[in-house]
Amino acid sequence: MAQDLLSQLKAMTTVVADTGDLEAIRRFQPHDATTNPSLILQATQKAEWRERLAAIAKRCTDIDDALDAVAVEIGSEVSELVPGYVSTEVSARLSFDTDATLARARSLIERYARHGVEPERILIKIASTWEGIRAAQQLEREGIRTNLTLLFSFTQARACADAGVTLVSPFVGRILDWYQARDPDADLSGDNDPGVQSVKRIYDHFKGHGYRTVVMGASFRNAGEILALAGCDRLTISPKLLGELAETQGELERRLSPTDAETSPPEPLDEAEFRWDLNDDAMATEKLAEGIRKFTADQRKLESMLGELRQS
Repeated sequence: MAQDLLSQLKAMTTVVADTGDLEAIRRFQPHDATTNPSLILQATQKAEWRERLAAIAKRCTDIDDALDAVAVEIGSEVSELVPGYVSTEVSARLSFDTDATLARARSLIERYARHGVEPERILIKIASTWEGIRAAQQLEREGIRTNLTLLFSFTQARACADAGVTLVSPFVGRILDWYQARDPDADLSGDNDPGVQSVKRIYDHFKGHGYRTVVMGASFRNAGEILALAGCDRLTISPKLLGELAETQGELERRLSPTDAETSPPEPLDEAEFRWDLNDDAMATEKLAEGIRKFTADQRKLESMLGELRQS
């Protein structure tokens, strides 16, 4: 009897819900869940959150306090619905400030502890800038696990693995967007998808060199990208695409498989190498900057809403 694609995917890859929508998490029963400022903004648009948000905002000392309180409130509820990790993002405004990222990450972990959520359940999401990676390296030394996001290049992935981060989230769909905008007639489906190719390269490098960092493909535009990465350590998927996979019958082929490490890791990248390699990759440079701007824009919208609620 044919199985749906989501059930088959769960047998070979840890499925993660890319949402703060509690109903979607209940429906699809993922192992982990990831959030970001845009997803939190979406979640808080639901009517049932308005009264709670007002109460949270009014008891907070300032907007930064309110933002983190809301993120942890949602994350704590999500943690009751999934057995694994919950990812919570540090403000995108801090993407180039190592010390401020460290302080904010520690504060988030303390907030979760007050909600009864253990530190090992939380992944602190940090943008894959040089400063963000340095913050993640220190947090991992302190026992705080990290998820490096807005990752568009092999160079960013290498630097994250060198730093010993718990998990990286290489983006797929946003890479596809960049290439499609420049060559709309090109066949970029399936294995030709440059975002899929990026994740495969990172996955093969990590497994081939014995890195322990988990690879979690993210930012999918279509189910075909997900199917092309079946077997990846983790895949974080929107409710819309989770639904599509759950409703589709067929045979799912495993595309990625771990291998024994063939060689030891290369020498770590230094800052100059990292910055040059990233600068030399127009797509990664542009998408990283754009991602930081977009997350910050949604954060400002959330700040505005919380500010109004505090005064209501």
